[in-house]
Amino acid sequence: MKIIVPMAGRGSRLRPHSLTTPKPLLQVAGTPIVHQLVREIAKVVDSPITDIGFILGDPAFFGDAVETSLIALASSLGATPHIFRQLQPLGTGHAIMCAAEILEGPTVVAYADTLIRADLSLNLDADAVIWVKQVARPEAFGVVELNAENTIINLVEKPKDFVSDLAVIGIYYFKQIEFLKKALEEVVKKRLQPGEEYQINQGILAMMRSGKIFKTGTVKAWMDCGNPKVTLKTNSAMLAFKEAEGENLVDSTAIIDNSTIIPPCFVGKNVHIKNSTIGPGVSIGEGTKIINSRLKNALIQNHSHLENIQCDKAMIGNHVRYDGNPNFVSLGDYSELY
Repeated sequence: MKIIVPMAGRGSRLRPHSLTTPKPLLQVAGTPIVHQLVREIAKVVDSPITDIGFILGDPAFFGDAVETSLIALASSLGATPHIFRQLQPLGTGHAIMCAAEILEGPTVVAYADTLIRADLSLNLDADAVIWVKQVARPEAFGVVELNAENTIINLVEKPKDFVSDLAVIGIYYFKQIEFLKKALEEVVKKRLQPGEEYQINQGILAMMRSGKIFKTGTVKAWMDCGNPKVTLKTNSAMLAFKEAEGENLVDSTAIIDNSTIIPPCFVGKNVHIKNSTIGPGVSIGEGTKIINSRLKNALIQNHSHLENIQCDKAMIGNHVRYDGNPNFVSLGDYSELY
């Protein structure tokens, strides 16, 4: 089994937090988003992972440190890492074709925008599986259209009229991804009109027209990391999952001085918490110091220094210096507020 992870986007909706760190590398509940996504897929598919291909953007932003992190991730799973580059934002289908040299055999394609908890058991009667989640407002999503045999016969983006309430979450399985590759080869030959992109859906629909059978898979939880407020909710949800799964969330090097930790919370390496109450729903990155504060539902990256905060919702980047008491905070890297 192979995994392909397109992740070349700049994550503009998550600015300022994605200005210096690519969104898939931002830590949520103590671990980078893409690391959690790939590990979850590797855990639940019933097959060894042989290769993982990461499609990155401009090397000036997705640099050596990003490559090193992803290579280590793949190697830790016993898989061969591959780094590809999508230097122009020409769409999801174009991103997949950047990894053309390894598009062969059983493959999962997973976009690094969300976190999941799932049972990705594979339907052996299907040529491909598209994972979906039932949603309350299908008009805000891309959804699948099913026939009487629960086979996917169409993909509809943000339908004005009801098609189904099963939203596509951005994770796909192809029994033989060569068929998608062949379909996308034809797609990317076409000349783009202004504003158009080459999309994975174009390749999938071509496969359907050729008779390939697509089935749905479902996830227990699908959590977005698209903007700061939504990412805070995802952080709290992931902390709850990790606590229920028995994961130790407080590092042994952390110093908890005259303070209370209300779980679930993640406390990273060499964190110092003094005269504070932290939690629930708080993640604190490595080397951060928090003094005289009360924090709930907060996501704090690495090496920040925070004092005198009484806050129910906060997303704070790396190397932030902060002293104050607002109601909601979203600060990027190297910000200072007194």
